Amino acid sequence: MALKRDPYVLVVGGSDSSGGAGIARDIETISSIGVRTCLAVTALTVQTHEAVMEIRRSSPSLVADQMRAALQANKVAAIKIGMLATAEIIVTVAAVLRENPQVPAILDPVLASTSGLALLEAGAIAVMKRNLMPLCRLVTPNLIELALLIGAEHAVDEDGAVRQGQELLAADAQAILIKGGHGSGPRSTDILLRCDHEPVRFDTPRLATSMRGTGCMLASAIAAHLAKASPLEDSVRKGKGFVFEKLQNTRPAVKGPACLS
Repeated sequence: MALKRDPYVLVVGGSDSSGGAGIARDIETISSIGVRTCLAVTALTVQTHEAVMEIRRSSPSLVADQMRAALQANKVAAIKIGMLATAEIIVTVAAVLRENPQVPAILDPVLASTSGLALLEAGAIAVMKRNLMPLCRLVTPNLIELALLIGAEHAVDEDGAVRQGQELLAADAQAILIKGGHGSGPRSTDILLRCDHEPVRFDTPRLATSMRGTGCMLASAIAAHLAKASPLEDSVRKGKGFVFEKLQNTRPAVKGPACLS
């Protein structure tokens, strides 16, 4: 079948009943870049654009079975990972990644909603750092997630964010993209950190508008470009440009829960 020969991104993450984030946003983004998607759903959520009311988590074995079936059915050229919910799901996803080391994985570490609801159970951050991050080609925390991942206060400037990112690199992450959307000032700067490389900055004007699911969108766009065989730095640059263009063309939106995928 021709479909089997097309590159796919395997999206591993949670659903958002409002459609503003999660796997709905991932599919929309990846498809618009010309790449197909397949899915492993880690959680079902009940939410509006303002709040998450309920989360029902998939069993780890169901997540693993979905991933393996997708990898068997399709030419998966990249994996995008979002909401994982539990330590057991993290361990299971890591096991499938170890079975498929040739497929680059992008991890968007979804930890909590904007309203404060935990989207990853207590104690699972350590499991994520130990078991999953070293297997991922790129991890894409925003400034809040970065601080949570290393157990520190929110960085107040770019130098502080870079120091925190380097601390995460020292925990065996392959590459970190620090997202600057939660920063301040007239420019929004994302910073790519890799061992034995100078930091690379991706800079755009900071826009007054907002949109739900931009974290999902950026990681998905990067994964889609990796699936089309672009190098990592080029994929990040194209992904950043994609999100900026979407924000430029959107109306002001109500801020809601963090991305779930």
